[in-house]
Amino acid sequence: MQTEEIRKALFDNRDEKFREFQAKLIPNIPPESIIGVKTPVLRALAKQIYSEGAEDFLSRLPHAYFEENQLHFFILAHIKDYELCIGRVEEFLPYVDNWATCDQASFKLFSKHKTELMVKIREWISSEHTYSVRFALRLLMQFFLDEDFSDEYPEMAANAVNEDYYVRMMVAWYFATALAKQYDRIIPYFEKRRLEPWTHRKAIQKAVESYRISGEQKAYLRSLK
Repeated sequence: MQTEEIRKALFDNRDEKFREFQAKLIPNIPPESIIGVKTPVLRALAKQIYSEGAEDFLSRLPHAYFEENQLHFFILAHIKDYELCIGRVEEFLPYVDNWATCDQASFKLFSKHKTELMVKIREWISSEHTYSVRFALRLLMQFFLDEDFSDEYPEMAANAVNEDYYVRMMVAWYFATALAKQYDRIIPYFEKRRLEPWTHRKAIQKAVESYRISGEQKAYLRSLK
């Protein structure tokens, strides 16, 4: 599909009330850059674009609208070749400017290429670009907290020093999730106060809201605030 067709399809699916809702959720981007298209519509459109040919659209960077950025990442998640996919992701990451675009695409392909993926995570987590760091943390949380867990990974997350709210929030989310999956190996980060104070408190808050943390563990975490 050509970019002009795609933009028309987006505006044909515009929902003004949803646009207003989205603008409140993503306050750091201009509200006029939001069309107001719901995520299931975007995912369906991304699948269609990928099947019909996405090269014209993918080559048009930067995009003008939030939904075009969403489509871009959703399309990349359909690519079946790892090297092609990771190359396209790396090409697009500098243009990601909000948490929703960063967080909502699901790259299931990455689960089969964890060794190669970790090389990129190490690069991105050291980036000066907020959403490259956030994306790296998200992948670290998604793919490396279970059988592939290593004690060096929470060290990487704890050392992802960035004053941006959206990075700090992702660090907190990472540690709250890590507590649910690797409690004994993660709790020392709270006992020793390895995280900066805001992130420490936010991670505890998110952890005690989780159904995956036991009542006894929640009580102990509250005592560490």
